[in-house]
Amino acid sequence: MKAGEVDGTFPVMRLITRLNIGGPARQALLLTRELAPKYPTLLAAGTPTALEGELSDPAVAVRHVPLIRPLRPATDVHALASIRGLLKHHRPRLLHTHTAKAGTVGRLAAATLGSSRPRTVHTYHGHVLEGYFHPMVQHGFVEVERRLARHTDVLIAVSPDTRDTLLALGIGTPEQFRVVPLGLDLGAFVTPTEAHGRLREQVGIDPDTPLVGAVGRLVAIKDMGTLLAAVARLPGVHVALLGDGECRPALEDRAEQLGLAGRAHFLGWYHDIAGAMADFDVVALTSLNEGTPVAMIEALASATPVVATAVGGVGFVVTDGVTGLLAPKSDPAAIAELLQRVLDDPSRARSMALLGQQDVTVRFGYPRLVSDMGGLYRELIGT
Repeated sequence: MKAGEVDGTFPVMRLITRLNIGGPARQALLLTRELAPKYPTLLAAGTPTALEGELSDPAVAVRHVPLIRPLRPATDVHALASIRGLLKHHRPRLLHTHTAKAGTVGRLAAATLGSSRPRTVHTYHGHVLEGYFHPMVQHGFVEVERRLARHTDVLIAVSPDTRDTLLALGIGTPEQFRVVPLGLDLGAFVTPTEAHGRLREQVGIDPDTPLVGAVGRLVAIKDMGTLLAAVARLPGVHVALLGDGECRPALEDRAEQLGLAGRAHFLGWYHDIAGAMADFDVVALTSLNEGTPVAMIEALASATPVVATAVGGVGFVVTDGVTGLLAPKSDPAAIAELLQRVLDDPSRARSMALLGQQDVTVRFGYPRLVSDMGGLYRELIGT
């Protein structure tokens, strides 16, 4: 059988809330494709919103299920029944869930199968248990994760920080956790194929104009407002935001208020991130929380200097003062200072980025991920 077959029996079923643009979706597609020779996999996912964008792979078919990110009981019950039906029909030996809602609904569906349930693995690509919801809601989600963990064979964290945070919240046991870092196809970033200068031409700036880049969803947890406030402190510096999301209108208004008209460029979902990286003087990340920041990995793979907030799994990717520069969260002055340091000393910044390139291409390349996950599947269900 080939990756993406939607009939018959599968050794593995992979479930993700939605294949929106970002690291979890890329990993789900990549693993489904690359592990297909040994572990044919049924990939099931909900449908992202238009603002989120949707990733796909021509080699991977997707079975769409009614999974959505918001908590909506009627839809969630429908999703539970749909996923239970897939498990009963295809009889996978292993269910691997990615992201919070898929992890909840998928593991509940598996539990209803009793003694015939598949082995279960859940990957935490970071988590939504801090900084996303009201404290009372957050407490409820933590309790749900604690209960689900008791009925999960293996819990995967994408960084040691994610694992340690979850354990501190009482989720799972040390014996259940495996740290399996994100793995990406970084070839296009190490050797970009698109012409250098295309993004600068698109936004109307010359090669000598300082340009800060940011790549990601325009949502509250990414705190792009802090980046805009930092760039506003740097006369003559431009910033390009590659991404979209619910906060875009507010961020565009904020840019105007900060006097960034003509210097802040909102480009939506950009088709050639690798080419864009070559045009940035520095890539910034100002998130309030992160799992494993894909934008930092891709920037360093491109040997582009990085500045980021020291939150979540950022320090697992960027070594402060060695491969990039880290600042406290929600601190525009500190971010501005580090951005200026990079722009004032491009040679030193480039040297750090080259060290980062050597590091991330080994630690976060997809061959390592495929080997790690293949080994885990072999351990749980054999060949």
